[in-house]
Amino acid sequence: MYKIAIVGASTLLGKEVKDALAESSLAAADFSLLDGEEGLGKLDQLGDEITFVQPISSDAFEQMDFTFFCGNEALTQKYWREALRAGSTVLDLSGALESEAGVLVRSPWIASQEVMADLFTPAVEPANPAALALALLMERVQQAAPVRQAAATVLLPASEFGRAAMDELHQQTVNLLSFQTLPKATFDAQSAYNLLSGFGENAKASIGQLDARIRRQYNAIAGRRLPALTIQTISAPVFHGHSFSIFVELERPVDLAAMEEALSGEHVDLVLEETDSPSNLAATGQNDVLVRLRLEPGARNSNESTRLWLWAASDNLRLQAQNAVECALDLRRLRPQGTVQ
Repeated sequence: MYKIAIVGASTLLGKEVKDALAESSLAAADFSLLDGEEGLGKLDQLGDEITFVQPISSDAFEQMDFTFFCGNEALTQKYWREALRAGSTVLDLSGALESEAGVLVRSPWIASQEVMADLFTPAVEPANPAALALALLMERVQQAAPVRQAAATVLLPASEFGRAAMDELHQQTVNLLSFQTLPKATFDAQSAYNLLSGFGENAKASIGQLDARIRRQYNAIAGRRLPALTIQTISAPVFHGHSFSIFVELERPVDLAAMEEALSGEHVDLVLEETDSPSNLAATGQNDVLVRLRLEPGARNSNESTRLWLWAASDNLRLQAQNAVECALDLRRLRPQGTVQ
């Protein structure tokens, strides 16, 4: 039986990781739910068992096989080396360790990745869910034809910036409808009913930092095998779920049926009906990236073209949690097995 710690267990992402683990082959593991002071004492449930979120003690990581860091960057920076010294495999979902030497950005779902974790890898960072969704789609498109150029606009939900951002978006919406002053502690701007490419100068959240992370992590998992992708990020006034508008120009014409066949498959749900457009609401709770395809009509044949548009949506927290669990399953090969006599 494996022993698994979830640090930041009371966060939105921590709860999603717990649920993803409960649905995986690691469901029988012995779990420890840990958090900083703000999350202590909260009731939680693991299977049929009710438990409390515990403080992070000096021996919290002893005999842990895997430690998932799901809280803020400061919490990860404070404790990840302790987990590593205790012999635990570290999976960082906070983004705090991306610049640490030897830490790999990973997703087992992307077949084109060139670097694998080994015994000298200090930690693994499961790829940002927006970078992962884009890599999945570009990998599929490239199966149909070589890509000449591609660009994507990513619409970010409030949950990408944590619970405080969701609470502020909610309160801004309520206050606007009642003509009251808007709270701006997190965004330092009006986020409700608004699209933004940047927040105020005193904002606690940063679109620019997240934009840079998505670019870096797309490049990390795409390597030299997936197409280069120009990315722009916009904050949308929604609570949950990524949305993507993606333009692709191919080296040669491809017909609609061939592109639909290339896009279809594991982790991608191709939506064919006009009335079932992918949306952040439709993607909530889904393990797949929902995608709709539109070809720009070619000069000679309206059913084939070198230019196409993808409209896609995914559950950002769900996708990140699922990818983190897949990373842990992939890393099991590095854990000691049996007893050395």
